[in-house]
Parts: sequence; C-alpha cells; structure tokens
Amino acid sequence: MTDKNIDDVSGVETTGHEWDGITELDNPMPRWWLWSYYISVIWAIGCWIAMPAWPLVSDYTRGLLGYSQRAQLSDEIAAVKAGQADLVARTAKASLAEIKSDPELLEYALAGGRSAFSVNCSQCHGSGASGSDGYPNLNDDDWLWGGTLEAIHTTIQYGIRSDHDDSRTNDMPAFGTDEILNPQQVDAVSDYILALSGADGVADSLPGKAIFVENCVDCHGPKGIGNQELGAPNLRDHIWLYQGGKAMTVDIITNSRAGMMPDWADRLDQVTVKQLAVYVHSLGGGE
Repeated sequence: MTDKNIDDVSGVETTGHEWDGITELDNPMPRWWLWSYYISVIWAIGCWIAMPAWPLVSDYTRGLLGYSQRAQLSDEIAAVKAGQADLVARTAKASLAEIKSDPELLEYALAGGRSAFSVNCSQCHGSGASGSDGYPNLNDDDWLWGGTLEAIHTTIQYGIRSDHDDSRTNDMPAFGTDEILNPQQVDAVSDYILALSGADGVADSLPGKAIFVENCVDCHGPKGIGNQELGAPNLRDHIWLYQGGKAMTVDIITNSRAGMMPDWADRLDQVTVKQLAVYVHSLGGGE
C-alpha cells in the first residue's frame, strides 16, 4: 500500500507504508541527528583535504598537513635507537663477564635477549625455553656443548652442524645402518646405556659394557658422562634429548642423530648475540 494519509491519532501524515495494520509516520528526523550528520560530512571533507586519503595509480594524495604514520613510526624508532646508543656501544665493547657484572648493561642485555629469543629461538626451544624432542631444554643444567657464558655465545654465534666455517660438528656413527654393530649388539649396548642411569653397579654386569668400551668411550667417556668438547651427551643422568627408553635408544644407536642449530653470526648483530647469550645463561641452567 502506497497511499499517504493523515494519522487519526497523531495528526501526522504517513509515509504510505503499512505492515500488518501498522502505518509509518512521516516525522522529521531529530535536529541533533541532522546536525551530527552535517558535521560528519564537513569533517570528512576536511579530512580528505588535510590528510592522506585518496589512492592514485602508484601513489596517494598527501594532504595539506603531509601527515604519515610511517614517517612518525620511523621518527619514534630513530628516537629509541638514539636513546639506546650509549648502551649499544658499551655492550659492543664489553666482554660477556663485564656485561654480567654491570647492573645497567645486564638489565639491557636481559631485556634485549628476551625479545630476540621470542622472535628467533622460541620456534624450536619453546616460548619458555623448555625445548621439546630433539630441541634442548635451556632451563636445566645439561649442556651438550657447554653452558658457560662463552660456550653459549659460541653456540649461538656459529651454530651446531651449520654452514658456518666455525660451526662445531661431531657426528655419531650409525652403528646399525653402517653395519658396525649387529642387531644383537645394538640391543645389548642399549641395555647397558639405559642401566647407566639406574642403580650403581648394575650396568657393570651387563654384556653390553664390553661393546660400549670398544665403540663409545672415545666420545662418551669410560663412565658415560659425556664430553662437552665433542657435544657427546651424558648417559648417566635422566635427561634425554629424544625421549629415552629402550626403543628410542636402539633407534638412535642404529641410525644415529644429527640435530642442527643455525648460526646467527650472519643473521643478528653482535650486540644481539651477546644479549641472547646472557639471557639464555640467566634462565637457570647456565654453568
């Protein structure tokens, strides 16, 4: 229905629309709403003129004010860098021990290291640095290549089995795949290794000890406590990089493992590498 008429109750003309017996009154919009609308239109036109607003083919209109969020952010970043310039220069010159002993440099290193760890390291070691299968827990006191400040710094800088010329590398033989040991020998030495972290004296009575002495002591030592210079793990504790257990131990001895950590010397500046070393060392497991 589209016929307009005067509403009997209010005396206001209707719009001519009716639904289910209800007609719509043609009341004018509130003045406050109209003025808000007009002001919004004027404000929008002013923004089009004063601020960057219209996209062009390869650029955009700059506006009379020439405002740029990107330029503002660049200025803010430059101001922060200028404020940190002294700390950056002091950190670059200081040794790791000097950073650790200087409260101001230590605070700066821990803050920067925590941020750099979240961006670059948490993907493998976890946000809390607790690691996962194949990725070391950085909170405990078990270190394959040493947990001193200097050792951690070297590991971060050059990586492990990375492409860097100074990367530390030591590969465990695949005793089963390379037919150095037969399956029975692998099984026997696995029992011996698992017994090393058990009750004292139990392992010595196992037949796998002779196989271990002949094939494994060069890296893990006669007592199985490992060698950080070679990245050989301690087999007497209860910390396992790959879960542990009989099946996993047999698999590792048979096929070997060769985890890789990238070098960060060419990815991060030296100040950030120092900050990371100090931060990781502070997590609780640093030697």
